[in-house]
Amino acid sequence: MKKQLVLMDHDGGVDDYLATMLLLTMDGIELLGVVVTPADCYIQPAVSATRKIIDLMGFSHIPVAESTVRGINPFPTLYRRDSFIVDHLPILNQRETIATPLVAETGQDFMIQVLRDASDPVTLMVTGPLTTVAVALDKAPEIEAKIQKIVWMGGALNVGGNVEKSLEAGQDGSAEWNVYWDALSAARVWQTEIEIIMCPLDLTNNVPVTSELVYKMGRQRHYLISDLAGQCYALVIPQDYYFWDVLATAYLGHPEFYQLREWETEIITTGLSQGRTKVVSGGRKISAMDKVDKEAFYAYILQQWAR
Repeated sequence: MKKQLVLMDHDGGVDDYLATMLLLTMDGIELLGVVVTPADCYIQPAVSATRKIIDLMGFSHIPVAESTVRGINPFPTLYRRDSFIVDHLPILNQRETIATPLVAETGQDFMIQVLRDASDPVTLMVTGPLTTVAVALDKAPEIEAKIQKIVWMGGALNVGGNVEKSLEAGQDGSAEWNVYWDALSAARVWQTEIEIIMCPLDLTNNVPVTSELVYKMGRQRHYLISDLAGQCYALVIPQDYYFWDVLATAYLGHPEFYQLREWETEIITTGLSQGRTKVVSGGRKISAMDKVDKEAFYAYILQQWAR
């Protein structure tokens, strides 16, 4: 059976590393590379941690690229510093050198090259802002034809956002961070004909990271990947933490776990609602993950990380 070609674009949060780990366990996926977008991270430790994770999992032939795009509204420092913590976890530092290559070109140029060279259309698995994708499309509009679909963790359709009004002046609380970081780029991608499958907060709010699940990872820590996943989740368990990027990525492995729903939408780029993904009649049609078999999802990630 022919494998699905995938290019990963993540932004260096704890759940981005975990989503990358999950993607690497999927037998039906051929991962062409990983782009790190400098949003929910500090870019050097995020790139380093990504390469070390790929090494640990035995896929050192998969290249990593550093995007040089910039957003409009920076993620809080408190979120971004986790990239340093993950990069310093002992399990990722048992070797003195990193084998996974860091390509010379920027992440946006690497994305263009991968899409141009691909034998078949490629799925973009995006777990951060859409800025690198938008910049690549602006530089090389012809690559749109090589993108099969974008599976994206982002947006909040019929629930409140996660950009807190108390922390971000001039915000009404309707925006989700991956849109808010650069709403203009999200709107640029909305102008394309590319199929977009969103994993919005409407769904992720119902799939929390629980202590029970982290304890189960601990009980299978003799597997390297479970050990690393458990350490990463232990880092964030005091917070209200959800399976944002991991839930979105699991769709590639088991789409039958999910129910999709079509919405007509627009991206708000200015004013108090900047970064909102608004449901509007006559707007851009997207598919959103609406429901998931939560128990099947939990069982799946435990199974995939038992290696």
